Amino acid sequence: MLKIALMSVLVDDQDKAGAFYTQVLGFTKKQDFPVGKARWLTVVSPGTEGGTELLLEPMGYDFARDYQKALRDAGLPAVTLASDNVHAEHARLTGKGVTFRVEPTQAEGQPTIALFEDGCGNLIQIYEAG
Repeated sequence: MLKIALMSVLVDDQDKAGAFYTQVLGFTKKQDFPVGKARWLTVVSPGTEGGTELLLEPMGYDFARDYQKALRDAGLPAVTLASDNVHAEHARLTGKGVTFRVEPTQAEGQPTIALFEDGCGNLIQIYEAG
């Protein structure tokens, strides 16, 4: 059986992304070592050090910048994260200065979602899992 072990998100600055994803979002840094001119930098959810890693992938190609911009311009998330309580997460992140593009919203029969900027060129969606 296959399982998801690693996903990546393109970032325009690995140092800035590392700080945002750990200090603001609360993830734990798992791996950080040089690879050429960049780094292999991953984070995991706290308490799940053996779980799925999110690679903070540097944009080394022009097409990567175009792809990231196209997603952002269309209002599409680069990554979707789960939360037990989107309203509480919204309040916590807003208190840390995170800019939300979509406030917590729930369509009939759908989970509550919100969409925010990661400061590294991406929109990140959170949804209420549970």
